[in-house]
Amino acid sequence: MKILAMDTSNQPMTVALSADGVVIDQRVTNEKRNHSLQLLPYIDEMMHDAGWQPTDLNRIVVAEGPGSYTGVRIGVTTAKTLAATLHIELVGVSSLQTLAANIEDATSLVVPIFDARNQNMYSGVYLAGKNVWADRHNHIDDLVAYLATTTQAIMVIGEYANFVDILTTTFGDRVQFAPENDNLPNGGRLAELGANMPPIENVHTFVPNYLRVSQAEAEWQAKHPNETGNDYVEEV
Repeated sequence: MKILAMDTSNQPMTVALSADGVVIDQRVTNEKRNHSLQLLPYIDEMMHDAGWQPTDLNRIVVAEGPGSYTGVRIGVTTAKTLAATLHIELVGVSSLQTLAANIEDATSLVVPIFDARNQNMYSGVYLAGKNVWADRHNHIDDLVAYLATTTQAIMVIGEYANFVDILTTTFGDRVQFAPENDNLPNGGRLAELGANMPPIENVHTFVPNYLRVSQAEAEWQAKHPNETGNDYVEEV
């Protein structure tokens, strides 16, 4: 199976090509967000270098969020367009799960974090690759309260800089923080995750998983109180 995987959900961006479980090429950047300008040229260059044609692809794998609203939308829109145009499979993978996959320790609780400011975050908790505390948008206190009910070692990964003090004060030596290189998404691991997940049944109805409503969506819902069952992304 030939896979194109992409994650544009936060400032780092990664794109990878894999064939039958082997990573053929992978690119990672951690620059100021300009994914709308970089993504398609990266894909084109990597496909050319690999000697692949678009029709060689069997599956598109995309990080579906959470993260930057604009960043997530760029990746999901690109992935949907390619999958629909090429009539191939599409798989969405949690952006937090993608980051957690960088840690191969099967005994520690892996806590991927995206900083959402004001002591808020997007986070989840994974153990041996399984999501044991569902991905969510939450305050740091909610994460601390959950981790206090557990006994395993804790490995925190991602945008954790603003949470080091409270986590260290609360959990001491039980908590560790991933080294800098592991805090970037890995396109090869994203492709691996996506290869083992079922494809989306309907590419056209697939939408990002933001985990919270944007200000624009909240305002739209306020103006359409009788249409809350409709999906804002589809309506727009």
